[in-house]
Amino acid sequence: MKAFGKEVSRDKVVRLFKRKLGLDGQLSYSQCGEDVIVAFLLELLKIESPTYLDIGAHHPTRLNNTYLLYKRGCRGVNVEPDPNLIRAFHRLRKRDVNVNVGIGPKAGKLDFFVMSVPTLNTFSEAEARRCERESGFKIVEKLPIEVMTFDAVVARHLGRTPDFVSVDVEGYDLEVLRSIDFAKHRPRVFCVETLSFSQTRATARKNEAIHALLHEAGYRTYADTYVNTIYVDEKIWAIS
Repeated sequence: MKAFGKEVSRDKVVRLFKRKLGLDGQLSYSQCGEDVIVAFLLELLKIESPTYLDIGAHHPTRLNNTYLLYKRGCRGVNVEPDPNLIRAFHRLRKRDVNVNVGIGPKAGKLDFFVMSVPTLNTFSEAEARRCERESGFKIVEKLPIEVMTFDAVVARHLGRTPDFVSVDVEGYDLEVLRSIDFAKHRPRVFCVETLSFSQTRATARKNEAIHALLHEAGYRTYADTYVNTIYVDEKIWAIS
């Protein structure tokens, strides 16, 4: 932990030095800059070295909501059900725990639909069929993939509730969120994909059920990038 602390400290010094020189622009690895917003929010909440759980992590660096935190010395768990995609995490995110499972309401196995465009991979057959019908992308294969509960992943791989949770599971996001016991686990910050995929954007819709669930659970909307919405625990926000 001592070396880990030094790594974070050096990064802060570098960022401060860049600001002094007017070179304080930040590189984002997310789709729409969500990682920069999340990092700023965690700093506002005075959470040093935040832990994270990236559900549907997809790629270790590209379009990734936790790689910026990783680059700053933080650690967490990346959950990616595609057995081909998880391999890159073992190479490029060695400080993290990288698990080839899905997260769902109960442990077991679920059919995982691998799409011709991997960013659309999903546990939701309805979503996979909709993508085929509306965009022309194809289901390449259907794989039986192990699914763990949110609670089990946290208990086995983190030991405590993560500070930040990213959820991007293509039409299965609501099921993942519904499976969380918010009385037991209260991540400080969530980033959730709340916009349905649309090739032309004509049929894209915001998932109001996700908003309703998280607001009911005591989270407030902090930011929205159209594709994703960032939520913060109302109680933590009020006292920070």
